Amino acid sequence: MLTLETKFFSLVSTTCIVDKDTIKVVYIDAPPTVTLTLTDVDSSSASIPDFSPLTFDDGCSSASSHDTLPVSPRPMTEIPAQRSKGWPAEFLIPRFSANTEILLQSGNEKFSCSGNVFGTNDLISLLPDILGNLAETIFEYTAYPSSANLSQVAGALVKKHPCLKEPGSFNGCYGWIQRLKYKMNNFRCKLRGTGCPEIVVNSLKRKASHEQTPAKNVKKAKKAEVNYLPPHPQGETSESLEKEREELLSEVMKKDNGQVVAGKMAKTFSLRRQEVIYEAPAIRDFMQRWPALFDARQINDEFKSITTVSLEATFMAKLDQCTQKLMGVVSSRGGASGARIRQIKDMLLEHNTIEMRREVAIRCLVVYLGEKEEDLFKEYCDNEEFETSFESHVMKIAIVGDRSTPGSDHWMATIVMEGTKCLIEKDIPRSCALLMGIIYALNISYCKKLKYTFEVFQKLFLGLDGLRCSAKVIGLKNTIF
Repeated sequence: MLTLETKFFSLVSTTCIVDKDTIKVVYIDAPPTVTLTLTDVDSSSASIPDFSPLTFDDGCSSASSHDTLPVSPRPMTEIPAQRSKGWPAEFLIPRFSANTEILLQSGNEKFSCSGNVFGTNDLISLLPDILGNLAETIFEYTAYPSSANLSQVAGALVKKHPCLKEPGSFNGCYGWIQRLKYKMNNFRCKLRGTGCPEIVVNSLKRKASHEQTPAKNVKKAKKAEVNYLPPHPQGETSESLEKEREELLSEVMKKDNGQVVAGKMAKTFSLRRQEVIYEAPAIRDFMQRWPALFDARQINDEFKSITTVSLEATFMAKLDQCTQKLMGVVSSRGGASGARIRQIKDMLLEHNTIEMRREVAIRCLVVYLGEKEEDLFKEYCDNEEFETSFESHVMKIAIVGDRSTPGSDHWMATIVMEGTKCLIEKDIPRSCALLMGIIYALNISYCKKLKYTFEVFQKLFLGLDGLRCSAKVIGLKNTIF
C-alpha cells in the first residue's frame, strides 16, 4: 500500500470524497480543518472501500494515531451574562419548528385566497411551539414585558402569519396577547428553578413577611433598564466578586490606574446590581463600598451596562438636536412662566457658549413643563453657605460660586443625593446627564416635583421607553422632534 502526501482543502460536496479512505473533522479557533489520509486502492479489488461516517466531536478526537492533528477542545458556547440590546422598535418573529412553519405557510396561502383563518382545533397542536419560541425571544429583551410590549409581539405575529388572526377580536390579536401574558408567567416559573436572579428576587421567600403576596413590591425594570439584575459572569460567585471589590478599594487609590479600575468595575457589575436591588443601601454607605463608581467615566460605563445606551453622547446629541425648536416653543408661553423664560434666555446675552445654550434650554424646559428650576438647581454664593445646607437636599444640582465672569473657574456644580456629595463638575448640562446616570446606577425613583423633566430626560433625550409618554411629553415630542 502506497501512502500519499496528506493535503488539506475545503470540502464543499460529498462527491469530492469518492475513493478516499478516511475523513475526519476537527474544531479549532480558526475555520474547521479537515484531515484526510489518502491511500491507493488496489485496482484488482472490485469492492468499494468502506467509507467512515462523518464524525463531529465536541472535544478532541479519541483517535491517537499519527495521522490525527492535535487540536484543543471545541469552545463551549457561553450564554451571555448580560443582555446586549433593549426592546426593539420592530419586533421580529422568530422561526418556529419545520412542521409549524409548513402548516403556517399553508394557512397563509389559504388566507390569501379565501380569507380563512385557523380554527381552535387547528391551533391546539401549534400553540406550544409558537408560544414557547415567542417567550424565549421576549426574554432576550426583558423578563417582565409590559402590555404594550405584548401587544407589539401579538401584532407582529398576525402580520407575519395572517392565518392566525382572530375574527372576533377588535384588533385581530387580543387572544394572542392574553396567551402571551400567561405563557410569560409560566416561563418565569420555569426560570425561577434555574436560579435566574431577575425572577428569584420576586419569589415569596425572598420578600419580607408583610409583603409576601405575588403582586406586592415586584422588583423589575421600570425605567427601560436592559440589565436590571444580571447573573454573575460564568465561573464567578458572590464570594469571588467580593474579593475583587476589596482589591478595587486599593486600586482606586493609585494614580493613572483607570484601565485596571474599569476592568474590575465591569467584572463586578452584577454584584453591585444585586446590592442595589436587594438591599437598597443608603448612598453614603454605598459610596464607601464602591468609591470608584462615583466618577464621571464610571457613571457613563455603568449606565451603558444597565441600558446599552451611551449616556452623555446620547443626551447631548438629542439636546442639541432639539434646542432650536425647543426655544421657539417655550417662547410662546405667557404669564409668569413666560416672564421667567425670558429672564433665562437673557443669560445668553452674557455668555453665548454651547454649554450656556444647553443650560438655558434645560432651564426653559423645566419652566415650560410647569415645574420649578429651584427643585433641580440650587445656587450658592460661596462654599461656606453650601457646606452648611447641602445635607438637607435629597436630589439637587448645587451651583456654588460666582458665574458672572466669562470663563471663570471660581464656581462648581455639585450633584447632591440624599445629603451626600456624589460628583463635582464644571458643566451644568453634563451634570444633568450624570444625575440621570446616578439615578439609574443606584435604582432611585425620580423626584415627584420634577417628574415631567425627568421623563423628558429619559424618554426624549436618552430614547429609553420613548413609546410610552405622558400626554404633556407626547405633545412636546411631536413639536420639537
